[in-house]
This record gives sequence, C-alpha cells and structure tokens, in this order.
Amino acid sequence: MEQIQLSVMNSITRLTDMRSYDHQFHQLVNFLTILAIVAAFHVPSGHGQEPDPERVLALVGGMLLDGYDAAPIYDPVVLIRGNEIVGAGPAGTVDVPDEAHLIDTSGKTILPGLIDLHVHMELLGHGDYEEYYEFIGNLDRLEVSREIAAKQSLRAGVTTVLDLGSTLDILETRRRIDSGEIPGPRLLVSGPWISRLPVSIVPEEMQIVVSSPKEAAARTVELIERGVDVIKTWEGLTREDYVAIVREAHQRGIKVHAHLYDPAKVRLALDSGVDVLQHMGSAKNPPYADELVLEIAHKNIPVVQTIAHRIWIYPATVAFPTRLEDPRLRADLPADFYAEFQRSFVLFHRRDYFRQVEREIRLAPVAAAQFIDAGAVLGVGTDAGSPMNFHSEALWREMSALVDSGMTASQVISAATKTNAEILGNMQLLGGKRRFGTIEPGMLADLIVVDGDPLFDINVLGHVEFTIKDGVLWYANDGADKSVRLIGNRLD
Repeated sequence: MEQIQLSVMNSITRLTDMRSYDHQFHQLVNFLTILAIVAAFHVPSGHGQEPDPERVLALVGGMLLDGYDAAPIYDPVVLIRGNEIVGAGPAGTVDVPDEAHLIDTSGKTILPGLIDLHVHMELLGHGDYEEYYEFIGNLDRLEVSREIAAKQSLRAGVTTVLDLGSTLDILETRRRIDSGEIPGPRLLVSGPWISRLPVSIVPEEMQIVVSSPKEAAARTVELIERGVDVIKTWEGLTREDYVAIVREAHQRGIKVHAHLYDPAKVRLALDSGVDVLQHMGSAKNPPYADELVLEIAHKNIPVVQTIAHRIWIYPATVAFPTRLEDPRLRADLPADFYAEFQRSFVLFHRRDYFRQVEREIRLAPVAAAQFIDAGAVLGVGTDAGSPMNFHSEALWREMSALVDSGMTASQVISAATKTNAEILGNMQLLGGKRRFGTIEPGMLADLIVVDGDPLFDINVLGHVEFTIKDGVLWYANDGADKSVRLIGNRLD
C-alpha cells in the first residue's frame, strides 16, 4: 500500500508540475487523486471514524447557504481541516492548500447540518403509543429503536438533535454515539420530563411526577447530576413548581423547555422564566391572543411549534398511503418491528392521536403565521418518532410546512441551523459558545450537500447526497460521487 501511495503521489506531482489545464490531464489528476485518498485515508464503511486532524477536504462548486438568512454564495469553496471549518466563501477568496482533497459539488447546495429541537429517539413512528410499548415489552429493547432513529436522522442530514422525553437509558446511547460505536447525530437529551400529572400511555421511566416545588427542585438537580442537557416540563405544574425548576436549572447553566398548548399555562411558564416554549401553536388552542404572541416575540422567548406531525402527516398519508411502505423503513426495522408497525397503521384515521386532526389542520398554520408575523424567535422541531412521523423525513417536512405557513425558504433554513444552535445556547456540551449551525471559519464541520436548490424548492432537502458531522463524512446511496464513496462511511 505504501508503494502504491508513493507511486500515485509521484504521478500527481509530475502532472501538477506541468501546469496543464488540458481536460484529459485534469481528469487523470482527479482519478489519481482519488487513488491517493484511498491509499492514505480509506477506512471501511462502519462506525466511529474520527476525522484525521491533518486531513483537508475542499468542497468546490455549486451554491452555499451558510446558515445566515442572507444571499447564497455561488461557486463556493468550503475548506475543512480535521473536524473544523477553516474557510468558506466564493472561489478565489479561500486558499486551497495543495494537500486538500477535492469534492465536486457543482449543481448542488451546501448548507449547515440540520438541527432538530424536538425528537423522541425511543419512538420510530408506530401508530399508537400504548401498543408500541406493549410490543417493546422489556425497555432494554428501546436501545434498538434509539440506534435506528440515530441512523435515520444522520442519513436525513440531521447532525444535532434534542431528545425531549425518554428514559435515562438514552444517556448510554449518547455515549455510544460520542465514542463512535454507532452512527448518529450529536445527541442532547432531557431524559424524563417533570410533571404533576402522570401520562398513562408511556412508561413510568419516561416521566417524573412531583407533588411539591421542593420535590420538583430536587428532581431537577438529580436529572442534571445524571447528565441531562436540558430540563423538560409537562403541563400540570404550579407557578411555584416552575420557579423552583427554573432556579435550580439556571444555577447550573441548564435551560428549561416547557411542553405547552393552553394560553393560561403558557402564561404561567412564561412568567416563571422558562427558556423555550415547545409545541405552542401546533394543536388544540390556537389562535392565541395578539398580546401574548407579541410579548413572547418582544422577550425573544423561542417557540418550537412542531406543526407538520399533524397538519402534514394525516392528509399526506390519506392521499399517499404508500408512504407507510417506504422500502427504507423495511430495510431499517427488524422484521418483527416492521410487521408490528404495519399492523399499527391499519385504519390509522381512527387512532386517538388524530382525533382532533381536522381542527389542527385548520388552525396550526394560523398560529404559525401569528408568530411569523410577530417576528418571534422560531426554532424548528418535529416531534419525530410520534405516530407515522419518521426520523428519516420529519425535519424537512416540518421546514416545508413552515414555508407553507409564511416563512421564506431562506428563513426556515436559517431557523433550522443557526437559530436552533443559538436556542441550544450555552449548553455545558458547547463550552459556553456556539460551535455549529453555520458554515464559517471556527465552526465544527457539520454540513450537508443536497441535489438541487432548496431556495426554489425546500423539498429538495429530502434528497441528501451526503452528510459531514464533526468532520466525518457519511453517505447513504451508491449514487454519491466516487470521491465521496471512497473517503466516506456508508450509512446502510
């Protein structure tokens, strides 16, 4: 292998010294460069590949959306060294070193890795929560679900997710992803939520039911000491509960995300200092009073609405029921999972989950438009894993629904990248500063390449060519460029 590498590199040097721009020479140089990459950097398809800190990748051509709500950059160069972006701009403004390995992105769009601010990694889209957990039985089997969700997310170009509701076993999944044992997005977690009201359709291990502010405070501290990244609250808490939870969390640099719909309960949480309002506007209660919406916007309290899992999934599945038979779903799920999921989809329109769907389809876009028009800080989350809401498509579907509700494609892309990263804020994981969400020098190398122009059609985000997360390249189809296939890891 060393002799092959040396021979190939010598050939490249001789050809490069000729300084010829002849097309045939150019093709030969590219071919030999690919062979050199294989010799120097080839790794087998699999898990846990850490970026070589000295390897330099250059994505060249196409269009760059850097995460800001700004004009695209045409004919760009994005330069990556190890796991960090060291250059990003128009060709000619970024110095590409001789040792850089080029990936041609002509005709494609480069954008930051997507961030989903509301997922459930222990759920995979089964039609009914109670029946799903009956099927799972031993909760240890949820690790299978978490692994599948992680792979599906990364394949969809989602490089960071926030899981808001799981057993504490998800901490082990986070460790396995971080150590490279399994592929997956950067995983931030709340663990079990805190509430006064038990939810009968999910296991006890997913929820912490408290009876006093003192207990709420103690359980908040306990969760943080176990290693969660955020605290999630559920409806039913008192004002004193919220105050106690927020106090303990903020003292430890942790944000509080509140699961809310009802305007009175939104007011309670808002006045208590919660950091992020989750689900508000997606079901049940919109439209909201203008005064409440304007106050939320004025205070820059982020809202994550999760609207597509109701207003898109139901009508789309009625119109195109074959989406439930996606070959990727069959390939991803163990045989017994797939059979059980297909059984759960029969007569889905009668499921309790969709009992208010007609009202939700009518009013959720109205609520979304309220916050858009008010200039509120809108994050993007999906509730991925909820019934028929698959991790493999949830985020781009949510982004499409927000475009339909009045945001521009550029605004939505910025919201799902830069804004979402800012909402995560000074998490312990981030060391007090934002390290991803945009493509610019100093950021971690989290980015995706899609075939087409998402500013023209946001739905092209459903066609991810490859994903780079923390400097490691992953691809999911054999149609990927040869250089991508040779230096990347396949997501089977």
